[in-house]
Amino acid sequence: MTARMTNPAMILPEAMKGVGSFLNAISTGGVPDETLELVNLRASQINGCSPCVHGHTAKLRETGVSEQKIAAVAAWRHAPFFSEAELAALKLTETLTRLADRSDEAVPDELWAEVAEHFDEKGLAALVLNIALINSFNRINAAVQEPAGTTW
Repeated sequence: MTARMTNPAMILPEAMKGVGSFLNAISTGGVPDETLELVNLRASQINGCSPCVHGHTAKLRETGVSEQKIAAVAAWRHAPFFSEAELAALKLTETLTRLADRSDEAVPDELWAEVAEHFDEKGLAALVLNIALINSFNRINAAVQEPAGTTW
């Protein structure tokens, strides 16, 4: 399988500057890298983004996350491998990734309060930006039909 086209950020390289700025900002929020990778994997699973599922699974493995934990991301609600902070981040990820599935508040106050118990304002900012960014990557890859195993 080949992509329909080269990644749009490579065709319009000014976009990569924005991506780099986003990633740099996210890294200053104090959210553990493992949590961000779990968030990236879960959003990518929901969106069916095979290159992102592949890439974030590989990154989690490289950093020493157990196969049990990686495999349980798709069913995180019923798995004992996640910290309370990770569970809150995964819940926020699903909520923000599935916005179209909601008919009430996009992010209910109860959920925001739960996430805020584990992350300060900078951490919350990093999580929200990270979730927005991975959803953007997922949509770009879906549009161009980027295959799993691709590196940028």
